[in-house]
Amino acid sequence: MVNLKTSDEIIKMRTAGKLASKVLEMIGEYVNVGVSTEELNEICHRYIVDKQEAVPAPLNYHGFPKSICTSVNHQVCHGIPSKNKVLKSGDIVNIDVTVIKDGYHGDTSKMFLVGNASILADRLCRVTRECMMMGIEVVKPGVHIGTIGATIQEHAEKNNFSVVREYCGHGIGKNFHEAPQILHYGEKNTGIQLEEGMTFTIEPMINAGKSGTKLLNDGWTVVTQDKSLSAQWEHTILVTNNGFEILTKRENEEL
Repeated sequence: MVNLKTSDEIIKMRTAGKLASKVLEMIGEYVNVGVSTEELNEICHRYIVDKQEAVPAPLNYHGFPKSICTSVNHQVCHGIPSKNKVLKSGDIVNIDVTVIKDGYHGDTSKMFLVGNASILADRLCRVTRECMMMGIEVVKPGVHIGTIGATIQEHAEKNNFSVVREYCGHGIGKNFHEAPQILHYGEKNTGIQLEEGMTFTIEPMINAGKSGTKLLNDGWTVVTQDKSLSAQWEHTILVTNNGFEILTKRENEEL
């Protein structure tokens, strides 16, 4: 059952979303050659807990051991920060942040290019963000959920990239993950219709190679089967009476 948010809940969702966006704004200057993903995790943790007086949602979520996810190169999602994972020039890394404030969640992620990224890496990150934005732009009451996925899939495949099938966007609110599921592929005009007050993430994972993924033995980290690069961007979205609002929009983000 999809939980439509009240006006009071929407205010809390805006606050949580804004805090999550500020973590990504803050961490950018630290994403450099030679930094470990564990250091990035520690900086984000301290900022969320001490400065924002909020809670990092991933920490201890079903046993996840860290406060953010850091997915590097062919890691698709849910990468676990580690002192042994030191960023080098040419790497791409997704930092995924979810903050809980006053019981409500804000969930967002973005790609960072480290040092001198390849033309392919740069293009993959750019096209993946375009996929997310094009999916967001179709959101309004009455639109079928499949239209979001179809729009994303069409743009990815037009650019000779592929859409990860096994992981998807999700409803969000008091719960980290709730109904509905937002697939990043599919057919237009299929699935449930969007309604004012819905809040959910759109977070396409796009691979430079084939769409297949596998789960590593740590039980969390997902990688591409063919070891091709993978990129992901994510925003938390509110369905308004005539369109959408991006609850996790960053200050200087161009839409």
